[in-house]
Amino acid sequence: MDSWINFSVATLTRISSPIFFCCLSLFVGVCGQQAFKTEPRNVTVRAGATALLKCEVLRASGVVQWVKDGLLLGPQRSLPGYPCYSMTGDQQKGQYHLQILNVSLEDDGPYECQVGRSVSSRAIVSRTAWLNVQIPPSQPYIQLESDEPWVEGDEYTVTCIAPDAKPPAEITMFRDGEELTETDSFTMSGSQDKLLNTHAEVVIKARSSDNARQLTCRAKNPAAPRALETSMTMRVYFPPQAPVIMGLENEEVKAGSFLRVVCMSYGGNPLATLHWTKNGEVLSTSWEVDVVSRRSSSVLKMEVKPEDNHAVLRCESVNQVSRSPMSFTRTLSVLFEPAEVTLQGSFEAIEGQEINLLCYTSSSNPPVHIRWWLGFRELNNTDVTISEGDNGGMMTMSNLTHKVSREDNGLSLTCEAFNKGTRFSSVRSEELIVYYPPQKVWLDAPPPNVFLHSGTALHLVCFSSGGNPTGQLVWLKNNKVLQSASRQVSSERGVSRELLLTLQPSDNLATYRCDSSNKAKKVLSAQTKLRVLFPAVSVKVVAKQQELRRGQTLDLDCLAGSSNPTANISWSLGPVMLKGVDQAPKKAEFGGMSRTSKLSLTLESHHWKKRITCQAFSNVLSEGVNNFYTLNVLFPPEFSDEQPDQVKVTEDETAELPVKVSANPDEITCEWIFQGEKLVKERDPRYHFDDWTLEIVNVSRQDGGEYIIECSNAEGKNRTKLKLDVQYAPTVRMKSDPVYVNLGDTADLLCIADANPITYSMFSWKWMGEGEVDDLGEESEDEGTGLLTIYEVTRDRAGFYKCTADNGVAPPGSVEGQLIVRFAPELQKGPQWRKVASRGDGSSDANVVCQAQGVPRVHFTWAKNGFPLDLGNPRYEEKMEVTGTVHTSILTVINVSAALDYAIFTCTAQNSMGVDSLDIQLLSTNHPDPPSDLKLLRVDHNSVTLEWMPGFDGGLTQNFRVRYQWPGSASFMYVDVFPPTATVYTVTGLNPSTTYNLSVNAINTMGESSYADNNKILSVTTAGIFSSACHGLPVYVVVILVVGGLLLFLNPLSYFLFTKWKRGRSLKVSGSTRYASRELINASAQRTLLIDSSSEPDSSVYESYGRQESSHYYYPTEAYSPALFTHPEGPEDQHGRHGINPFTHDYEEVRGWGTYEDLQSYSLLPPAAQFHSRAPVSTSYEGRVYGKTDVDVTAGVYDSTVYRRRRDTDLPFELRGELV
Repeated sequence: MDSWINFSVATLTRISSPIFFCCLSLFVGVCGQQAFKTEPRNVTVRAGATALLKCEVLRASGVVQWVKDGLLLGPQRSLPGYPCYSMTGDQQKGQYHLQILNVSLEDDGPYECQVGRSVSSRAIVSRTAWLNVQIPPSQPYIQLESDEPWVEGDEYTVTCIAPDAKPPAEITMFRDGEELTETDSFTMSGSQDKLLNTHAEVVIKARSSDNARQLTCRAKNPAAPRALETSMTMRVYFPPQAPVIMGLENEEVKAGSFLRVVCMSYGGNPLATLHWTKNGEVLSTSWEVDVVSRRSSSVLKMEVKPEDNHAVLRCESVNQVSRSPMSFTRTLSVLFEPAEVTLQGSFEAIEGQEINLLCYTSSSNPPVHIRWWLGFRELNNTDVTISEGDNGGMMTMSNLTHKVSREDNGLSLTCEAFNKGTRFSSVRSEELIVYYPPQKVWLDAPPPNVFLHSGTALHLVCFSSGGNPTGQLVWLKNNKVLQSASRQVSSERGVSRELLLTLQPSDNLATYRCDSSNKAKKVLSAQTKLRVLFPAVSVKVVAKQQELRRGQTLDLDCLAGSSNPTANISWSLGPVMLKGVDQAPKKAEFGGMSRTSKLSLTLESHHWKKRITCQAFSNVLSEGVNNFYTLNVLFPPEFSDEQPDQVKVTEDETAELPVKVSANPDEITCEWIFQGEKLVKERDPRYHFDDWTLEIVNVSRQDGGEYIIECSNAEGKNRTKLKLDVQYAPTVRMKSDPVYVNLGDTADLLCIADANPITYSMFSWKWMGEGEVDDLGEESEDEGTGLLTIYEVTRDRAGFYKCTADNGVAPPGSVEGQLIVRFAPELQKGPQWRKVASRGDGSSDANVVCQAQGVPRVHFTWAKNGFPLDLGNPRYEEKMEVTGTVHTSILTVINVSAALDYAIFTCTAQNSMGVDSLDIQLLSTNHPDPPSDLKLLRVDHNSVTLEWMPGFDGGLTQNFRVRYQWPGSASFMYVDVFPPTATVYTVTGLNPSTTYNLSVNAINTMGESSYADNNKILSVTTAGIFSSACHGLPVYVVVILVVGGLLLFLNPLSYFLFTKWKRGRSLKVSGSTRYASRELINASAQRTLLIDSSSEPDSSVYESYGRQESSHYYYPTEAYSPALFTHPEGPEDQHGRHGINPFTHDYEEVRGWGTYEDLQSYSLLPPAAQFHSRAPVSTSYEGRVYGKTDVDVTAGVYDSTVYRRRRDTDLPFELRGELV
C-alpha cells in the first residue's frame, strides 16, 4: 500500500500544485517534515545473543531502510535475504527497530537508519551507530621452545596464546598454582578480520621441584562467561646423588667364593643408570629403578679369582644431565692357593748315581712350605727359595740332592706343599727307578756243519735272565741288526726273543748273534754260523743289439748268478727249446758258483712281443730260476688275417669300417682314401675316427664303394682295400605317367626302382580303383624295372595302379601311376536325360543338359530340330563342366517360349576316338514319369532295401514313395523316401518271416506317376529271427533263448494291451478320425500323403492326429523336415514324451496323439547332399518328416485339422501341367 502511495505521489508531483500535495498528505494521514524521535545508539553484544538498534521516526512519509556498511538492507520489514535481520516495533508509531538474531562477527560494523524523501519531506539519515560484537577467545594453548625436557638451572621461554578474541583476551600464567608476574603480553591479528590473538611470554628457570608440576595459562575477555585454562606438565631433568656400595664390609675375600654387592643411587630425573667396572673394565651395565622411592640399584655377582687380588671395584651413576659420572670404589684382598705344584727332574738312574730334583709352586697368598719324602723317610738335603708371583702372591721353590742304590728301586719320591693358615695341602709323587745289568745270555740253534736248503724255515731263540729292567734282546746278522725278529717275551726266569728265518743264499756261512742289554748300559752276547744250499740267485739275459728288425740275427747272453752247487742253463722260445753254448763256471758271492750261456736267433715279425726264456736249474735241489727277454722286433704295418674286405650296412644307419693292423713301433698313422680323396673329419661331420676305425653316421648310398686304408710307421707303409656295401630301401618312379592306351590295345606300365640289393620278385602291383580286379595283368621284372602288362584294355581298367618295390630293407617304396584309356564319347541316354520341361511363358529359363564320358576331351555341338544352333544368339548360352572323364554341356534357353523353343535339341559329342549324339525334347512341365528297374538289394528279418532308376521328373522336383502290403493287411502302407531324390531306401520295422509286396512311384506338384516297371509288384519274404542266430547252437541254448525272449515280450505286451484298451475307451468319448475304422497306418509314414488308387476315395487328404490343443501338423511331401523314427506306445516320461527307439517299427491303428507328441522338437537330419538335378542318386536314407508349406488349413472335426491340396486353378502357371 505504501509503495502504491509513493508511486501515486510521484505521479501527481508532476501535474499538481503544492496545495494539492498538502491536501493529499492530509488525506493519507501524514503532513509535515519527517524527523527521528529515537536514533540508534552504539550497542555491544556477545556473539550468539540478540542485538536491537532502535529507530523511531515522526511523520514518516518516505521509505525507511537500514544501512550496514553503506549497503541498504531493503524497505521490507522482514528484510529478505537476511534471515537473522528484521525490523520490529509498531509501524503505526513509527518504530523501525533493527533486530539481529544470533549475532556473529559478520554483524559487527556501522549501522544507519535512513528515511527516503517523500512529496512532503526531504530524506533524513540518523547518526551512525556501531554494533560491537564481542567474541570469546578460542581455547588457549602453550608453546615451548622445544619439546625436549627442561634441565635444572636452565631458563626457558614459555608462550601462551589465546586466539581469535574480540576484544583481546587477558592472559595470566601460574606455576604450580603460583602466579607468574613477570609476563609480557602483546596482540597479533587473528584468523579473521577484527579478531586478535593475545600472546603472553614468561621466562622460567627450571627447578628440580618443578618436575611433574603444572604450568597453567588462563585467558578471559568480556565475551567469555568464564575464564579458559590450559595446562602442561613440566618435565625437568636433574642429576642423581652419588652412589654407595653395600655388601663388602670386609675387603678380604677367598678365591673361589661368590661375591654379591649392591650399588645404590638416589634421586635424579631420569633415574640414574649404573654400571660396574673392575680395574677400569666394565663388568655389568644392568640396573633396576624404583620410581616410588626414586632410586636406582645394580647388583654385581662375581666369582672371586686369584687375579682379583688388589682389584679395584667401581660403581658409577649418571643420567642425561649429569655433568660427569659420580662413583664409589672398593679394593679387594683375595686369599688364594697355588694353582700348580710341579715336581721336576729325572726319576731314573743307574745304581750309584746322584739325582737332583726340583719342587716348586705357582703364586699363592700367603706363601706355602715344602717337604720331601722317599717312601716313609723324610729327605732333608734341600735348598728352599721364596719369590714374588702373579696376582700379588708368593712362589716357593725347593731343590733336593740324593744318591740312589738298588734298594731305592720302586720307592715313591714325594714333594709335599702345605699352608697352615689356609689349611692348604698338595703333594706330587713319582716312582724312583734304579737300573742294573742282566746276568746271562744263551741260544737255541742247529749244530755247526749241518747243511740246510734255501727256502727252509728256521727258528733261532735267544734267552736272557736277570737285570733291571730285564734285558732287551737284539738279533744281528753279520753284525747288522735284524728288524724281522719277533717280539720279546718275558717269563719268570727272564726274557726270550725268537728269530724266524726263511733261509736265503745270503745265509750261507752267515753269523747270527744275539745281544742282551738294558739301561744299565752293559751288553752280554751269544752267536752261531749257518751252512745253506741254494739255486742261482739271479738270471740275466743281455742282448748285444740295441734295435731289432725283421730279418736280423739276434745274439743273447744268459748270466746265471751265484748258486750252491753250480746250476745248468737252458733256452726256450715259447714251447720251442733252443740250443745255446755254455761257458765255464766261476766263483761268486755267498760262497757259490756262477755260469754264462750264449744264443743266436734270426728275427721275424711274428717274434714281436714273444719271450726268449733262459733257465738255470740245480739237479741237487731240483729247482731252477729263469728270466726272459721280450723281442721288440721293428717292422712296418701288417694287416691281420681278420681284416674284412667288405662291410654291409643299411642306409641311414652307422657304418663301421674296422682297421685290424699291427706294427712296431705302434705309432701308426692310417689314412682312408675314397674315390681318390683322403677322408678327414672336416670334410664331412658324419666321419668319426676311433683308433683308425672309420665310423660314418647316417650313411647314404653315395658312401658305398671301395675304400683304401694306407697305414705307415717309422719302419715303412702298407695298404689294403675294403668295400662298403650300402643297402637302402627302394625309391620307385613310373617310367612314364600317365600311360595312354586305346580301348582294346595292350598297356605296359613300367616301374623303375633305385634299390640295393636288387632282389628277385621285388615288385608287386595293386589296383587303386574301386572294387576288386581278378586278373590285374601280367607282371614281370628285369633287374631294377618292374613291368605290368594289361592285354585288351577295357574302360574299367583305367585308373591308378600302385607299384611297390620291397628288397627287404624297410620301408618298401611305392608309386602310383595312372592308366588313361582313350575311348569314343558315350552320352547319358536314360529317360531323365531325354526330356526337359519349362513353363514356356517367356519368363523363365530352361537348362538342357547333355553329359558324355570319353577320353580324350569331348567337344559338344548343338542342333535344334535338325539345324545347327547358333550359340551367338543371346537367347542361348552354353556352359561346359569337366569332372574326370565326364563332360557335361549345359545349354541354357533364355526366357523359354512355348511357340519358339518347344522343340527337339540334338547334342553331339565328339573326340578323336569317335562321335555320339542324343535328341532331347524341351516341353511343358508335367507329372513325373514312373521309375524303372526296381530291384531288391538286401533283406533281413525286419527290413528290406530297394533300389530303382528314376524317370523324368516332369520339370519339377520329384519325390519317391514306397508302397507295401502283406497278407492279411487291410490296405497298403506308404512311406515317403527321404531325402526326396534318393534311389536307394530301406523299409524298416517289418515282421520276420513275412511276405511283402512292394512297389515305388514318383510324385511332384503336378501329380504322380504310375508305379515302376508298369506297376510291377516286387514280392520279398523277410528272414526269420532265429534263422542265423540259432545256427550251430545247442538245442538247450535255443530253448533258453526262446523262453527268455517270450517272458521279456509278454511283460511289455500286457502293459501295451492295457494302455491300448484304456486309450480306446477315451477315444470313444472324444471322437474318432476319418481313418479310425479303415486301414492300418505305418507308424514311420506319419505326415505323408495318403493315396491308394485301389482302396481310397479320389480326394487326397492330409491328416493330423492330435489333441485339440496341439499345434503340430502333418505337411505335404514337398517340404523338408527332420527324420522321424517310429516307436511303440509306452509310458510317457516327465515331459509327456514317449521313449523313442529308431530300430522298432510297430503297426497299430492310429486312434490318438498319445504316441506322437512334439515331433518337431527332435534334431534334424543333416541336409541332403547337393546333386545335379539329372544325376542318379545312390544314397540310402530311412524315414521322412515334412514341414508346413504350400497347404491350406481349415478347421477339422473334433480334434483333427484337415489339409486339402490346392486345385490346379490355384497353382501358378508353371505348375498347372497344361500343354500349349
